[in-house]
Amino acid sequence: QVQLVESGGGLVQPGGSLRLSCAASGGTLSSYAMGWFRQAPGKEREFVAGISWSGGTTTYAAFVKGRFTTSRDNAKNTVYLQMNSLKPEDTAVYYCAARRDQAPPIQPWEYDYWGQGTQVIVSS
Repeated sequence: QVQLVESGGGLVQPGGSLRLSCAASGGTLSSYAMGWFRQAPGKEREFVAGISWSGGTTTYAAFVKGRFTTSRDNAKNTVYLQMNSLKPEDTAVYYCAARRDQAPPIQPWEYDYWGQGTQVIVSS
């Protein structure tokens, strides 16, 4: 059983940056593709970014491409989401998820484990 814990959320002004972390325990993260999702109030959970189990391949939603970067450190069992040029519409609860596979799917139901989420608020 893999446990995932996100951290790094908070309040940031438009144009600012945040770095989210997702720490895993109870399993070897290098066996899992990882995804980042977000959910705003009244909206469905949506794919943000994904990274393959080796870190060699990343995928991004069109609305974050060029602004967000995901990476991983398998030695530390941690995945990161660097978010730059944040916009008010990026306000949401951000979740990391793990799937025991090489490549990260974009559909939330394909993931095996989820963290509890971390709140990101972009506001002046």
